[in-house]
Amino acid sequence: MLKNRMEAARPVWAALCAFAVGALGAGAICRAQSGPLEDLAQFPRTALVILHGKKKQDPRQFDVWLADTPARQEQGFMFVRDLPAGHGMLFPQKKPRQMSMWMKDVYIELDIVFIGEKGAIDQIIEHAQPLSLQKLASTKPVGAVLEIKGGEAEQLGLKVGDRVNWTAPE
Repeated sequence: MLKNRMEAARPVWAALCAFAVGALGAGAICRAQSGPLEDLAQFPRTALVILHGKKKQDPRQFDVWLADTPARQEQGFMFVRDLPAGHGMLFPQKKPRQMSMWMKDVYIELDIVFIGEKGAIDQIIEHAQPLSLQKLASTKPVGAVLEIKGGEAEQLGLKVGDRVNWTAPE
């Protein structure tokens, strides 16, 4: 009988939790991880190049994991403990939209690069703090977000207006 009462109460608890999350604003940031984590080795990978400088000819190259599904976008770099320089994760969007990121369950400092719908860097948030629930949002709709090792954007001299190119793997 207790088991039946507990099962009957699940929808009520789920609704209360959803309301509490929405009331706190966390729902606007990101959903909680809804399933098991996927090994990053299973994420598709591609090369990404940022063309830097006045003539956009000074390339900065990255090997990136693609967060190309909703589940992969929820996961991102959760629980990752090290990110080598020259690596990152790209969150491509099917349609440009304002994006919000957060660092919940992310143990490494990141630079978050918002890429506009025309392929240029629109905004850079440097040194996003690990494990923070702070909302890190784009100021306008973007076509993708790139996360790289914290401090790497400054070290490489990345600037708003630099061109970003990548090819999605087949």
